Amino acid sequence: MAGRLYIAPLELERLLPDLVAETTPITGANLAPRRPLSIVRLEGGRLRLVNAFWGLTPPWLKVLDHAPHCARAEALTTRPMFREAFDARRCLVPASGIYVWKPQPRFKQPFLVTRADRGPLLLAGLWCRFHTTLSEYNDSMALITVPTGSLLAPLTDRLPAVIAPEDARRWLDPQTPMTEAQSLLAPAPGELLGAFPVSRRVNDPANQDPACAHPTGPMLRQPMPQER
Repeated sequence: MAGRLYIAPLELERLLPDLVAETTPITGANLAPRRPLSIVRLEGGRLRLVNAFWGLTPPWLKVLDHAPHCARAEALTTRPMFREAFDARRCLVPASGIYVWKPQPRFKQPFLVTRADRGPLLLAGLWCRFHTTLSEYNDSMALITVPTGSLLAPLTDRLPAVIAPEDARRWLDPQTPMTEAQSLLAPAPGELLGAFPVSRRVNDPANQDPACAHPTGPMLRQPMPQER
């Protein structure tokens, strides 16, 4: 799954040229659920960057610890918690990488999954709104995961779906039919992502120093055609 993110300062205006940033993007070397993240959503026909709590909290949820931070793509149209949000409130999370843990005989080795070229990622998500009063509300979100491709399958069985920048508006637009949006939720192309081992300092979410995201070994990636 995706229980930890690496979000470095990103040039979002190059990634999404028509983005309106209403807040300073949240960054961090080791971001865990149950905290705010910056998300991109469509409002009034414009792409807007806002903050939302990482852990989907619909109005009827009684226990905050039960708020899911991830939603399986296969369950979006069948689980009531996700269906309405998937139909009308899709979002994107700009990120630099996703931490995963590979089981080892004596411990789990953390890896950071990034684009092979270390560029930014747009992770698929959905969001909801909980009104605390008539005029006040809290927004929350969850990432959407898909099965992992063969290259990274030994590290984790699922990763957040990656949306291409050219598909961002189509993904975010609530007028896009659910079947069309669902078609965008596929495992990333094999050559897009890579992963490298990182320090076990990342195991503790209190550690937020940049060293958490520094490689401690070579990147695992699929060779490009010209490299074969």
